Amino acid sequence: MDSLALETVTAPEPVTVERSTVTLRINGEETELTLDHRTTVLDLLREQLGLTGAKKGCDHGQCGACTVLVDGRRTNSCLLLAVAQDGSEITTVEGLADGDTLHPLQQAFVERDALQCGYCTPGQLCSAVGMLTEAAAGHPSHATPPDALTTEPATLTPDEIRERMSGNLCRCGAYPRIVEAIEDVTP
Repeated sequence: MDSLALETVTAPEPVTVERSTVTLRINGEETELTLDHRTTVLDLLREQLGLTGAKKGCDHGQCGACTVLVDGRRTNSCLLLAVAQDGSEITTVEGLADGDTLHPLQQAFVERDALQCGYCTPGQLCSAVGMLTEAAAGHPSHATPPDALTTEPATLTPDEIRERMSGNLCRCGAYPRIVEAIEDVTP
């Protein structure tokens, strides 16, 4: 008769959550936070700070619904670890307006009716603000003709705007109005 050997199973070691204290400037206000190293900027904004403008769409950096500005550059906040942003300036859609005065892009979106359900709108707005800064600095896009590469501000044609905004998806199809709103504020 075979005897069954019993294996001794030990409980796994408890998981130690690593935390660090970081200082972030969010929408103009300096904030010191102690964060779990796994916390994304999107989760920090939405779940801990109550800034729900940036949306969790795909959670893979493919839809742009979570776009915010980090040190003036547009980025997908679902892909950024918050502790890696120590010392950074983060601007969300809530921080674009100046008090009760809408940012010119926000006003243009309203005037052009450049939204439908509104889910993607905060990401579209932050992306457009960042895109205008990039274009003003002369950064090319895939739609920029090779003979137009200079350090001068890029000319923002509708094709150029569409290409530069291609990382932000809108399931409702408000793209024509979004392009028109951006054109309205283009220098």
